[in-house]
Amino acid sequence: MSETDHAGVLTVNRQKILGSTGLLAFIVLMNMFIPLSTDLYLPALPKMNLYFHSSAAVTNMTLSVFFVCYAAGILFWGPVSDKYGRKPVIIIGNAVYVLSCIACAMSVNVYFLILARAFQGIGGGGITSASTAIIKDVYSGKRRETILAVTQSISGLAPVLAPMIGAWILLVTSWRGAFWALLAVSLVNALLAFLYEETLTEEEKYRGSLRGVMSRLLIVLKNKSFSIPAVIFSLSSLPFMGFISISSYVYVDYFGLSEQVYSYYFAVCALISTMGPIIYVRFFTDFPKSRFVLWYYSLTSFCGLLFIFLGRLSPSLFFISAVLFFLCYAMIRPFGINLLFEQHDGDTGSASAVINTVFMVAGSIGMTVTALPLGNIVVRLGIFTTCIAFAAIAAWYLFLKSAVPCKGVKD
Repeated sequence: MSETDHAGVLTVNRQKILGSTGLLAFIVLMNMFIPLSTDLYLPALPKMNLYFHSSAAVTNMTLSVFFVCYAAGILFWGPVSDKYGRKPVIIIGNAVYVLSCIACAMSVNVYFLILARAFQGIGGGGITSASTAIIKDVYSGKRRETILAVTQSISGLAPVLAPMIGAWILLVTSWRGAFWALLAVSLVNALLAFLYEETLTEEEKYRGSLRGVMSRLLIVLKNKSFSIPAVIFSLSSLPFMGFISISSYVYVDYFGLSEQVYSYYFAVCALISTMGPIIYVRFFTDFPKSRFVLWYYSLTSFCGLLFIFLGRLSPSLFFISAVLFFLCYAMIRPFGINLLFEQHDGDTGSASAVINTVFMVAGSIGMTVTALPLGNIVVRLGIFTTCIAFAAIAAWYLFLKSAVPCKGVKD
């Protein structure tokens, strides 16, 4: 059993090469992979439609397919990291990601790009699943909740910088430049992966077969105290990822702004959202957890109404609605992940895989639904957001009334 120091850090997992700061930076960079993999080329989506002579629905498959395969990758790599360790999974996942970046940048048609993005998602799944598991390997208690908030807040710089960098790339080169930039990031991550020292101890590794370790996913899923809240929390990704997938179309096609102006709106919105985890740690860590979920989804439904009645009128009003929407989402992530980790002992990689997968599957569904050509694009987003929020409130209320236990909520 690992000993824990007064700061909530497991002393057996100290890093001799990276140190505590280097390990935190490594975790943050790995958590940046997914927003970088999507947001860096968001400004280019309208031009990619023209380049490939495809519709928005087809081009947006480069986003939705990425997330589906990312979720599938997480389901595989998470349990594998419980058997073989976090380091080999990160290194292999990073290698797949590097090769897929090259394939994306050299795509000759949209369908080849979609295929390359599928492999990019699989590689990214290995990186992310292991990075989330490392947090539980190394930190415990409130310290873990704080680290989750800090890593999310810092990694929130990715969606701030990515659209601006993507827009600048478009000024000097084509959409392909975004994928060459992702290649550079993945090579830096590969270097840090080799410097990282394994945080999963030999005693904690799964000793059974590979088939046996994959079956641990079912053990995690059968834990209703874990799986039911996981589904409820994942509903937040439906409208959020839907927003991500259509935001460039809203600003560029609907409001008629340039890709650069869109990137500034998106970047400022994302920058403000990095305060979300900080606000949560400062004011809500001791807030009753059952009430926090209801408060969050109630505020999300209000954001949906803002989109419907104000967001469609001007880019500035849409921006104000989006800022509040982003802040809300930024607060639910550290809260939800830490609460879910508390519901299941052991099987950290499998638990991490399930958490990330349900969020990503929900997100890919949200992307698909919001991309459908059904009426006003902003109103569509608002209605979708409000309906999902009401559904989540109802589901959480029923969960609270059920006999299923939940640590920290029904104690």
